Amino acid sequence: MDKPIEPPGDDFNIRCPRLGHQIFFSYCIVENYGEPCFKIVDCWHRHFDVEAYLQKHLSPDQWDKLVSRPPKPKVLSLVELIEQAKKRKKETE
Repeated sequence: MDKPIEPPGDDFNIRCPRLGHQIFFSYCIVENYGEPCFKIVDCWHRHFDVEAYLQKHLSPDQWDKLVSRPPKPKVLSLVELIEQAKKRKKETE
């Protein structure tokens, strides 16, 4: 059975291994300062043909950057997530 090429809508979510809660594909595609999360292929490949979708919708430079970038150390990722959360909290106050 072929996988669909289009991502599921926001009525479908999966558990994010980085954030530890449910997340939509629409978040994952812009999670990294407007760029896709580096784990997007790992997390979504079971649900649809995420590689085909990304190759179709990203520029060649964005695709190369996504697949060739080494993952950040976990501590650095956690610090960045904490900073983003602090920023969002300040914006809502």
